[in-house]
Amino acid sequence: MKRILKTSLGACAVLLLGVHLAVAQSDPTAAANGYVNAPHNWQMWFPAAGSPIQAHIDWLMKYVLWIMAGVVGFVGCLMGYAMFRFRASRNPVPGRVTHNTVIEVIWIVVPTLLLAVIIIPSINLIYFEADDSNPYMTVTVTGHQWYWEYSYNSVPGLDYTSYMIPDNQLKPGELRRLTVDHPLVLPIGKKIRFNITSSDVLHGFYIPSLGVQRYAIPGTILTSWTEIPKAGTYYGQCNQICGTGHDAMPIEIKAVPMADYLAWVKTAVANYTANTVPSSPLSSSPQLSSPLPHNQFADAAPGAASPR
Repeated sequence: MKRILKTSLGACAVLLLGVHLAVAQSDPTAAANGYVNAPHNWQMWFPAAGSPIQAHIDWLMKYVLWIMAGVVGFVGCLMGYAMFRFRASRNPVPGRVTHNTVIEVIWIVVPTLLLAVIIIPSINLIYFEADDSNPYMTVTVTGHQWYWEYSYNSVPGLDYTSYMIPDNQLKPGELRRLTVDHPLVLPIGKKIRFNITSSDVLHGFYIPSLGVQRYAIPGTILTSWTEIPKAGTYYGQCNQICGTGHDAMPIEIKAVPMADYLAWVKTAVANYTANTVPSSPLSSSPQLSSPLPHNQFADAAPGAASPR
């Protein structure tokens, strides 16, 4: 009986492994579907930190918030005491004291110390966010009215556009106003640098769960970076008012293990075909208020180099 049970368990394990490999081969980004970091109703705080930068931002926010709460609480109690202790009914003749050396020293020294304990971790975070050196790979992000374009600098020819899925074309499980036709696919556990620019007007490349927020400015390249330790799907949006289709510029990132990422690169380079940019990304259908998804991939090449 034990031998039969072991044999059955082994067969099940092999079957599950085969299913996993089959799914991975058909959809290299399937591993990202197990965890979704997206906004939800009545959310009162930052999304769950999905990168080291956002974890630092989240910590600093709570750190400063507790200091602010202490200051507000102390000042509120002091004001309440003063209003009660020195009310007119109890002190019909007001005091004429105008200076107190001890109090004046205290209200200069204490705020200075508070600023010091806030500014030191703030500067550390600024330097941490600015350190985009030695990335594993670089992705050039270009904002358009109204869609994103992603170019993988380490994979020659891998350059494609990402449009929001219109509301009437969403499939079960896809998020309204956030799901795109071609997400940005990245490997987990690697430092990724973004070169961010725009082809027309100001846009904003903003992924709150990853701590990434940079303007996309025409003629200028600004950099940012991230490192995603956990496989999953992460969402962001353009947070600059860039025109009538501003709300139709979501960002969807699929973070997957390295093996799946390399498999996706091969699939992407093999299947993406070059098309011209449409004259108007807005749908001509009166029933749709958002850009139609396009299978549009610019400058696709037949071969790809290994990411660096």
